[in-house]
Amino acid sequence: MKFIIAAAGLWLLPMFGMVPAWDGDQHEVSRSQYEVLIGQCRYANTAQARQRCRSAVRANYRIGSRPNPTLDCRTYSSVTVCGTLHLTPKERACLRDSVSKHLSYRRAEVECYAFQ
Repeated sequence: MKFIIAAAGLWLLPMFGMVPAWDGDQHEVSRSQYEVLIGQCRYANTAQARQRCRSAVRANYRIGSRPNPTLDCRTYSSVTVCGTLHLTPKERACLRDSVSKHLSYRRAEVECYAFQ
């Protein structure tokens, strides 16, 4: 029973804007992946959100010797992002609208995150 509750709690964390360090350690990523993670923070809507984003990247990732193949990186409309994107309500509305107009989910997610 405790396992189910713990699993449910870990599943809910990303919904509240927190990214856990699953193994208790920082995830090792390449320098270019780290730069993308830090760089994507510029799309956050407020200075406080940008600072929180950069702090979360520094807390959860460290530069290693090779790329992390499990880190989901993608580029659309000349915008590259990696990992889970934490969308604002306005960005989520944009995402739903774009998907309803037959834009792929992944492309709409990146474009709404960067341009809304």
